[in-house]
This record gives sequence, C-alpha cells and structure tokens, in this order.
Amino acid sequence: MAQISNYRIIAQLRSDASHHIIRYKGGKIKQSGRGIICWFRPETASIAEVPMDDREMTLFISGRSSDFQDITIQGVLSWRVVQPEKLAERIDFTIGLANGIYLREPIDRIESRLRGLLNQTTLQYLAEKDVRGLLDAGVDPLRTRLENALLEDVSLIEIGISVVAVRLDNLAPSSELERALQTPTFESLQQKADEAMFERRALAVDKERAIAENELSNKVELAKQEKQLIAEEARNARGRAEGIAEAQHIETDAEANRIRIVEGARADAEKAQIAAYKDVPAAILMGMAARELAGKLDTIEHLNVTPDLLAAVMREFGRNQPQLAESPE
Repeated sequence: MAQISNYRIIAQLRSDASHHIIRYKGGKIKQSGRGIICWFRPETASIAEVPMDDREMTLFISGRSSDFQDITIQGVLSWRVVQPEKLAERIDFTIGLANGIYLREPIDRIESRLRGLLNQTTLQYLAEKDVRGLLDAGVDPLRTRLENALLEDVSLIEIGISVVAVRLDNLAPSSELERALQTPTFESLQQKADEAMFERRALAVDKERAIAENELSNKVELAKQEKQLIAEEARNARGRAEGIAEAQHIETDAEANRIRIVEGARADAEKAQIAAYKDVPAAILMGMAARELAGKLDTIEHLNVTPDLLAAVMREFGRNQPQLAESPE
C-alpha cells in the first residue's frame, strides 16, 4: 500500500516495488511505474495503485455428476497482473489521496470474475461423467481443463490478467455417498485381509504338518536304525551264544572222550585185575582182602568174630588145605 504525506497544498507518494502507480491529471496519464516516488497536488490528481505480485484465491466449488451426485472441489488459483494500465482502464484501482486505501474493491471484482469462469468450467466437466468416473479420474483432468479455459479466456486477456497456476487439493463426493462408495472397497480389502490371514494360517498349518511329518520320518528312521541295531545285537549275541555252545560242545566232547578213555582204561585194568584173580583160591583172596583192609585201618578197637563166620572160614580153610600144602612147589 502506498504511503502518502500531505504538506497543505502538495503531497508526496511513496510506493513499494510490488505495486504499479499510475498518476492521472486531467484524465491523462502523467506518471506510471513501479515503486515510484512522486509529488502531486491532491485537488487535481487521481492515482491508481495496481498490485503486481502473484495473488492466490481459494477455490471451493460444488457441482453434480451426470448421475446427480454432489461433488465438491477444493483448491487454490494463482493469478497476476501483466498489463497494469490496461487493467486500470477496466477496473477501478483508485486510492484515497489522504490515506492510500482503495476507494473500491478491485481485487474482489477480479477474483469474482475468475471464480465465475472456474465454476462454469467445473460444472461442465462434472456433468460429463458419473461420480465413479470422476473419482477414478482424480483431479488432474479437471485441473488441466481449468488451466486451459483460463488461459484461453478472451475477457482475461483483454483486461491484462494472467493465470499462474491452478492447484486442486480434493475432489470428493458427499459424506453419505463417500461411505457408500467406501463400503465395497472396505469389504474387498477386508476379504483380502481375511484371505491373507487364512493363507497365513494354512501356510502355518502346512509348515506344522511338514515339521510333524519330518519328526515322524525321523522317528521312523530312528526306529528302523534301532531295529537294525537290535537285530545286529541279536545276531551278535546269537553268534556269541552259538560260539559258546560250540565251544562248550567241543569241551564236553573232549571231556567225554577223556572220561571214556580213562574209564575204558580203568575198566580194562579192572578186567585185567579180575582176570588175574580169577584162578586164585577164595581163601587167598580173603586173606589178601583182610590184609588190604588191615592196611587201611589205623586202629582196631573191637573185632567180633561170630561162630558162623569162624565155622565158614574153617570149612573153607579145610577144603583148601591140600592146595596149601602143595603150594610150596
């Protein structure tokens, strides 16, 4: 905003570099430029101040799709002045010479014109598609449509206005419709989440089954190995038992052979001894037996000779007396 200093019949104006000053006198331009300092007489001068910096206006547009659903668009439009003198001819930018404030509201008039063009183009665009198509397309097609419409608009070119950029932040249906549209998507996402959870559970079950099968296979393999080991140990034990039995059999056979040989020799000796005593008289045999018995006895405390025993001995002795008499030969 320009700063004006009044000195009675004369005044001084100081402007910023971002503003274009146009001083009129008698309906003609006396001075024009950005950031100028000028002296003027308040009773004869008229001054316009045109902003040259980029301006932004907020967009909020409501419309209906081809299927009669409410759609709202939010964004920001940037514009600037490219021909200040031409704009000052079409829109009043006159400022008060006492305080430098606009006598009218020129910025509001410019933004009102821009907003009208934006609304018209947006409503036409929304009416061309249904709500699903609009939401699927997003804001880029509408933004391109608005930029082209503003750049090609003759009324803006005539007044020296240029559009810098159009930024759209949101293109959304009503809250009720948005919830209705979100429901299938939400259900689909929920279904996918459930499927993913089921797949994870199935995968976990498969892994557990694989682990169980692996453990069972290991147990079976260990059981087979243990069975083979037991069978091997049984074979070894059977072999050892058979070896021991065979050794025992051999030893038994050897002992039997030894006993048979010894007993045979003993029997042969006894047979020979019996044969040697075969022709010896009984009295002599009894005497030899008595002598052998006496040699084996240490002490004889009592000896009982019964009459029968003595009579038998004497009879035997009497029968063998001739033989005893002949024995010295």
